[in-house]
Amino acid sequence: MKAQKILLPIIAVLGALVFFSVFIVKEVNQAIVLQFGDPKKIIVEPGLNFKLPFIQNVVFLDSRILNLDTPPAEVIASDQKRLIVDAFARFKIIDPLKFYISVGNERVARSRLATIINSRIRNVLGQQELQTLLSKDRSKQMALIQEGVNAEAQKFGIKIVDVRIKRADLPQANSDAIYRRMQTEREREAKEFRARGAEMAVTITSTADKEVSIILADANKNSEIMKGEGDGERNRIFAEAFGRDPEFFAFYRAMQAYETALIGGETSLILSPDSEFFKFFGNIKPKSQ
Repeated sequence: MKAQKILLPIIAVLGALVFFSVFIVKEVNQAIVLQFGDPKKIIVEPGLNFKLPFIQNVVFLDSRILNLDTPPAEVIASDQKRLIVDAFARFKIIDPLKFYISVGNERVARSRLATIINSRIRNVLGQQELQTLLSKDRSKQMALIQEGVNAEAQKFGIKIVDVRIKRADLPQANSDAIYRRMQTEREREAKEFRARGAEMAVTITSTADKEVSIILADANKNSEIMKGEGDGERNRIFAEAFGRDPEFFAFYRAMQAYETALIGGETSLILSPDSEFFKFFGNIKPKSQ
């Protein structure tokens, strides 16, 4: 019993020593063994590893390709046009020791990289016109940005895998000004279209009125011609009839005069019974009873 009481503390101490001496490096990590803050060992392969308990500690770093979203940066192009650029980058820690000595941890590294990327974006894109930044040539500018950022990132033991622009927008004030200019332009085009339509309507109306006047004039002309021809034909027939039987023609004309003068109307006509107007009344014999 006494031996067991002695062995249990020893086993516990040995277990604690083993526990604090063993560490595992995962496939997604790389590790730095520090002794009182001084790097002693770099481990980049996954597996089981050992360290001095209570004297050494381990700092784990990510070995994967990491994403970085940079804050939007305002860029002034060479033609003095302003643009808000929102970019992102992908990076990897390739030198754990240099990374730990220069920046210490991933949070500081992200902050430093974001500053470098935005500065490089302003430097490269500021030498180009806005039209170039919005064209297919933008890929060339992004290659220059990545090259410059990578040169700075190597000082931190970091490799820049890629730099891309997610969005490139005009500032709100510029967007509002462009919107107002587009609205004014559309209103001007609408007024121009309405003016052209009104001009076409006046032209069509005047042309139609002109054609109506021509048609009516031609119709009146033809009507007068036909009326003249009819009157002539009537006179010819009357003249021919008068030539054949003058007495009948005189009688017919007298009947027309009687119809016009005696039928209807409120006008009083006073004539002598032996007037020429009533010459045909004298030859009328009363019917026998």
